[in-house]
Amino acid sequence: MILAINTSTPQFSVGVLRESGAVLAEQFMAAKSKNFRAMMPVLDGLLRHSGVEWKEISAQAVAVGPGSFTGLRVGLALAKGICQGLGIPVVGVSSLEALAGQSPEGGLPICSIIESRKGEVFAALFKKNGQGLARMSDDSILKYGELPGFIKKTTLFLGNDFDSQSRLLHDVLGPKAKLAPSHVWGLKASAVGLLAIGRVKEQRFDSLLDLIPFYLKPPDIKPNPFASGQEPRPAEGRGSNSTPPADFAIKGRGKDKG
Repeated sequence: MILAINTSTPQFSVGVLRESGAVLAEQFMAAKSKNFRAMMPVLDGLLRHSGVEWKEISAQAVAVGPGSFTGLRVGLALAKGICQGLGIPVVGVSSLEALAGQSPEGGLPICSIIESRKGEVFAALFKKNGQGLARMSDDSILKYGELPGFIKKTTLFLGNDFDSQSRLLHDVLGPKAKLAPSHVWGLKASAVGLLAIGRVKEQRFDSLLDLIPFYLKPPDIKPNPFASGQEPRPAEGRGSNSTPPADFAIKGRGKDKG
């Protein structure tokens, strides 16, 4: 069985799937804030109530981003801890690709979006075909006002916040933005697990040590002025020039990345 986790959005999700693709159990938590304290109680309850034992889990699937900076670190840490504890392999899955996979069948291009910050979204374009999803663009980070330059024709959208994103999409794109049904919005762990199944069957796993979050852009963090025992530096010497954490993966995820 495959244990799947998504913490790349504030609405986190956990699920258990068979390698056949059957979803045995899943829980989606639409949190009001980026707080993942309920993750372990939810995961424990999901397994207990579904009758699945830890020893039955043979692989772990985890969303690696882009998405919430804190959420991705929490999810990857949890996934790696589970893998080390159970001695099982891991598969990292693109958050935007998994979200696009939840869209209904159809002939329109699919744009999946995940809220970033300051009026920005992570976005990527996909097309459904007989083999699943085909990428039409790299992952990008865009302001809502930049979407008209990214979307060339009528496109099916789904994201992680239907109430706010649907309104903004209509404001900037008008009729070019077709909305997927609201029930397929919000990245589900089952979608993460379903994308991982092929790789699990082919034994194409990620390195537990090398798997890192895909942030796409660094967070707004400031260095600790007391880290080296020195006095705080003046405000103009802090902020945007801080060194990112060692696990940053700030790069494009292209069509050939999978």
